[in-house]
Amino acid sequence: MKHAPEETQSARIARVLADRIISGEIPPGARLRQDHIAAEFGASHVPVREAFRELQTQGLAESQPRRGFRVTEFDVAELREVAEMRSSLESLALRHASPNMTRAILQEAEEVTRHGDNASTVRDWEAANRHFHRIILSPCRMPRLLRTIDDLQAASARFLFAAWRRDWEARTDHDHRAILDALRKGQTDLACATLARHVGWIGKRKTAVKNADLRETYEIPG
Repeated sequence: MKHAPEETQSARIARVLADRIISGEIPPGARLRQDHIAAEFGASHVPVREAFRELQTQGLAESQPRRGFRVTEFDVAELREVAEMRSSLESLALRHASPNMTRAILQEAEEVTRHGDNASTVRDWEAANRHFHRIILSPCRMPRLLRTIDDLQAASARFLFAAWRRDWEARTDHDHRAILDALRKGQTDLACATLARHVGWIGKRKTAVKNADLRETYEIPG
């Protein structure tokens, strides 16, 4: 039986920092101080720099000449770009995943959707939402595509957290159920079209960024 590879120190640092950035604990524009982070994690500068480069790949941090790394600012143009990329790539992944979909996978996705519907915090909802997408897309068996989608979902999550930080309330995700219903019926084209609209909608809404906070007058799906 194969065991999952142990997480490297740089991967762990990147994962923890990404979670803090996505949730807003580390705000947009904040400088990522290499010395402080190395001390917190008991690491040398090498894995910290590797972690910063991973955050840069995810679009969560940027390098500034002679000033190190800082958290990227919100950008409405980036929001639209991320939404359009997710729409295309997740639809592609689902098309390849569909032939490998099993009843067990669909049941797990249904349970995760129910968990998201009952989430009491935006953090719990976002975790369930991302889990749902991962469950239905993983059967595509295209690891490079899935890694790219993971990075895009991390970027999307920042906007979701900012939009719902103050006004979170439980919501029912009808799109998730429509996608599962189409997959159960073997309607791959409908499932892919619904998913593409579901993740692309966020980029088509009127948004404004003010004081590092995303304002949205409509419900934002993810």
